Amino acid sequence: MYKYIGKRILQMFLALFLISIFVFALLQMIPGDPVYAMLGDEISIERHDQVYREMRLDRPLPEQYGAWMKDFAQGNMGYSFSYRKPVSELVAARLPTTMYLGVISSIVSVVLGVLFGAVTAVKRGTWIDNVVTVISNIGLATPIFWLGILLVLVFSLNLGWLPSNGFTFPWEDLGMSLKQTIMPVICMSIGGIASYTRQSRSSMLEVIRQDYIRTARSKGLPEGRIIWKHALKNALIPILTLIAVTLRNTIAGAAVIENVFNINGMGSLMVQCITKRDFQLVQACILLLSAVTCVCNLLVDIAYAYVDPRIRLQ
Repeated sequence: MYKYIGKRILQMFLALFLISIFVFALLQMIPGDPVYAMLGDEISIERHDQVYREMRLDRPLPEQYGAWMKDFAQGNMGYSFSYRKPVSELVAARLPTTMYLGVISSIVSVVLGVLFGAVTAVKRGTWIDNVVTVISNIGLATPIFWLGILLVLVFSLNLGWLPSNGFTFPWEDLGMSLKQTIMPVICMSIGGIASYTRQSRSSMLEVIRQDYIRTARSKGLPEGRIIWKHALKNALIPILTLIAVTLRNTIAGAAVIENVFNINGMGSLMVQCITKRDFQLVQACILLLSAVTCVCNLLVDIAYAYVDPRIRLQ
């Protein structure tokens, strides 16, 4: 088991290393002068040369990459010249917002998706199964930006029930936080709910045909106990692999949702820094979000090994 975990950790660091090289190389291939792109063409030559040296753009590419990775490992993510702040301050202010919405959306997706999937499997062929299946297909095909705009139009502009923008943490103002969280969480979790519903239904249909389920029924166990204690537990094993994918898609979708609802998170920060071509900030944002995704994948792999003994035996 420890060898398995150690192998997964090494694979995680290797993936982050390759991602860092890819991000660094990709930004270097963008045409144009990044200093003028960030600060505008009106700056003086002296200011341009100063910023150019501070960004280490006058050094060879391998030396630039090595210095960036060394500083990043020490907690120094660089300086954002477009925001005139250290990158670490911007990330520390915005990453909690994105993670808060992402975690809540993932929990909602897992709970509702597994519940709907189990119900449709048990009620296979009934109107409940047909309705939930159709709705889940619609949820997979619905663009989240269009859904966000529609929710704002209905619940903010027409009904006036919910605020159309902004974000507040619960410990600052619980009531306002709940109102500002409802629509973003719906948009960020709708795809996950649909995916978990389909996967849970498929897994449950496979499990409830197994011999041990028929044995449990022949012993006279209550149907509810058979479904929720025996069938669902084993049906959850394939679903674990979807958790990391769901969180990754949720974080990726945050860029759209945060711009729709004007939320100051990592998603909106990435869009702004890419527009301004703030290299230091772009590199830090992508590498951090990649690290979050890799850690989630690692935790899911470990949980999968604990749930499925076959992984431990390997």
